[in-house]
Amino acid sequence: MSSLASCIFLFLFSFLTTIFPATAESPYFVHHLCRNTTRYSPNSIYSTNLKTLWSSLSSANASYSTGFQNATAGQAPDTVTGLFLCRGDVSPKVCRGCVSLSVKDIEAKCPNQREATIYYDECMLRYSDQDVSSNLTVADAFLMYNDYKTAPKDVDLFEKLASTTMMEAAFEAANSSRYFCTRKAKWIDFKDLFVLVQCTPDLTRDDCLFCLLKSINGLNFESIGSRLLSPSCNSRYELYKFYNETEVNTTILPPPPLASSTTPRPS
Repeated sequence: MSSLASCIFLFLFSFLTTIFPATAESPYFVHHLCRNTTRYSPNSIYSTNLKTLWSSLSSANASYSTGFQNATAGQAPDTVTGLFLCRGDVSPKVCRGCVSLSVKDIEAKCPNQREATIYYDECMLRYSDQDVSSNLTVADAFLMYNDYKTAPKDVDLFEKLASTTMMEAAFEAANSSRYFCTRKAKWIDFKDLFVLVQCTPDLTRDDCLFCLLKSINGLNFESIGSRLLSPSCNSRYELYKFYNETEVNTTILPPPPLASSTTPRPS
């Protein structure tokens, strides 16, 4: 895909998710990754174990109320592990609908793959022939950003506001029980900056914080909106509301000072 086509796609994605927010019946697909390293045969033991894993993760008794579950099926060398993570502001109904669709889509998009990950606005699902539980994974991150940039005169001030707000959210998330945090900060022209960060709850607090700071460091702060997805955590900011404020306790920050200054990104 050309750079122009990529920019157009990213703009249309942000526009459409603003105008047509996803519902329980229509999780919004974002990205998928097929490792393409090794494959399994359709009638193999690994295939049977994978079906068992899908049944566990998408069952009526799965942990949709907490938004996270991991599971393991089978014995080595055909063991398969997997997990799902639903966005911290979605309802159990939305979570279940997203996970169910993810199971169907990941099989269609990555047929016979021994490892794959799929992302929606509302959830993430991954599986592997390696143990993915409690293991920090920051590789294969996927960056998205809006093609519209902040006005040149406001770039430094916006980057400072966005990066500072996101880092504060990262520290708060890593010290919370759910590894999830949203924040809202006042921007110029009566606009609000909305921020969301989240880790998989099986990480240690240190790994969650490391993952989030690395994720935030990879965002494109020249853009008016950006997100970075990885298997262990994700981060996002926008100048529009993209999460359900009624389902979370969003911290509201005061507007930035008028004087512009620059702040280095987190490392």
